Amino acid sequence: MSKLVPPHGADSLKPLLLPETERGEEADRARHLTQVPLSSREVSDLFMLGMGAYTPLDGFMGEADWRGCAENMTLANGLFWPIPITLSCAQELGDSIGIGQDVALIDGNSQEMLGILTVEEKYTIDGEFECANVFRTTDPSHPGVGKVMRQGPINLGGAVRTLSEGHFPDTYAGLYHRPAETRARFLERGWSKVAAFQTRNPMHRSHEYLAKIAIEICDGVLIHQVLGALKPGDIPADVRVRAIDALAKHYFVHGTVLQAGYPIEMRYAGPREALLHAVFRQNFGCSHLVVGRDHAGVGNFYGPHDAHHIFDTVPPGSMKTEPLKIDITFYCYKCNGMATGKTCPHESGDRLAISGTRLREMFANGEPIPPEFSRPEVVEVLREYYDGVNR
Repeated sequence: MSKLVPPHGADSLKPLLLPETERGEEADRARHLTQVPLSSREVSDLFMLGMGAYTPLDGFMGEADWRGCAENMTLANGLFWPIPITLSCAQELGDSIGIGQDVALIDGNSQEMLGILTVEEKYTIDGEFECANVFRTTDPSHPGVGKVMRQGPINLGGAVRTLSEGHFPDTYAGLYHRPAETRARFLERGWSKVAAFQTRNPMHRSHEYLAKIAIEICDGVLIHQVLGALKPGDIPADVRVRAIDALAKHYFVHGTVLQAGYPIEMRYAGPREALLHAVFRQNFGCSHLVVGRDHAGVGNFYGPHDAHHIFDTVPPGSMKTEPLKIDITFYCYKCNGMATGKTCPHESGDRLAISGTRLREMFANGEPIPPEFSRPEVVEVLREYYDGVNR
């Protein structure tokens, strides 16, 4: 009997990726269906559905699930779910599709055939209502808001059958792990309590400190990398992997760190996205989620601890994965080590603020990277990358 947390709202994982033996025939059938192009966010959501990360969803949400999710963070059946997972299309295309019809889902950029949707509902949404609830803003400069407000006017809801995982399994071989695979890896290591550490950056000293706090509480930490579309200036995943490997080799106890990647595209929904991260990390087998400063935030849309506070508003039992809320971390020269606002009594002038943004600036300006900011083995990997970019 596994001691890992169960999947969210289900007894077992619900991957929607068809077995390989069935994909060829279904792909042939899909070529004769009406084609619905997907945005990059919708593609990433389809891949998450395919791998079982969005268990127990069986496809893109209908209207009652969309509304309940946006307004109350619950599906129509009462299950906790904090962010809508929806598929939109243009008006003319939506008008041409009938209820009960199968349609082919294609990548709007590459035109790759990705899946089949059985249309159970067609409906329109109030974009401002969704954004005000999910993002806490309707400002179109927010990247998540901008995507919602630009999407097609008709949503298609229904069950999906996924035919592909895109380039991810090949591009990120050895890093791309589905929920069933991370669970198997945890059990092989004898882990029952696992903390997920979300990152889209190489790990600097603050990240290292957060991960080590998590290991003090749990059996190990899953360093879970975002592999979907990133912001300009973000470090490529292969460079991140090498940097994190160097950090783990030299500064972590052997066998306490596991790296993996997953295909989501960030929405930058701050507090709501922190909840979504906890929900699908439960499906990956994680009992805890590290929630640090401005988790999944962007710009100045959220306060540094808003993602901490939102977990206190969620009814008990909504999900099994618990937050590890950790204050802003920094290097304190008087403490002579890493600390947080809860552990360090010294003034701001004694503290070195550490961030990925500042690290990128130092590399861009040719500034020396102090060991208090990032480990030298990590700096070596990143300097090689930046030297190549700047040639």
